Amino acid sequence: MNSLETTKNFSVQSTAQKHWYVLYCKPNTEKKTAFNLNEIGIKAYCPTRIEVRQWSDRKKKIEVPVLPSMIFVFLTDKERNSVFQVNTVVRYLFWLKKPAIVKDKELEILRDVLSNESSLVEVENVRKGDHIKLKGLGFEEEVAVLKYVSKTHYCVYLERLGFMIKVRR
Repeated sequence: MNSLETTKNFSVQSTAQKHWYVLYCKPNTEKKTAFNLNEIGIKAYCPTRIEVRQWSDRKKKIEVPVLPSMIFVFLTDKERNSVFQVNTVVRYLFWLKKPAIVKDKELEILRDVLSNESSLVEVENVRKGDHIKLKGLGFEEEVAVLKYVSKTHYCVYLERLGFMIKVRR
C-alpha cells in the first residue's frame, strides 16, 4: 500500500511541473500572440531577430520571428487549454502523439544564439550539398546539409528538425 501511495504522489507532482510547449499561431501574429498570452498571465516567448527590410523609399530595421507561426509557452499540463483564450492560437505542436516539450537548456541556447552576433558554425572548403556536423551551442549531434553558399551567408538544412538556417560567414 505504501508503494501505491508514492506512485500516486509522483504522478501528481509530475503533472504540476511546468514545461515549455510549442504553440502554432496564425501566420504573422507571433509577436502579438506572445504579447496577448503574457497579458493574461501565461509566460510566452517569441524568439526574434533584427532584419533590414527595403521599402521603395527607405530601409528599415524590423524585428522578425525566427520560427514562423511558432511561439513557446511555459505551463503545467493542466493549464494547457488556457492558451486558447487568445484567438490567434491555432494548436500545439505534437511529437510522438504528445505535446512537444522544449527543455530549458534548449531555449537558453536559442536565446544565446540570437543575442550573439557571431556565426553558429565555421565552414571551410565546402560546397553545396555537403553534409556537415554542427559544433557548439548545443548542436553537437546535429547533421546538416549545406544548401546555399554566398559571399556573406550559408544556408544550412537541419535534417532532423526539418528547418533551414541562414548563417552569417
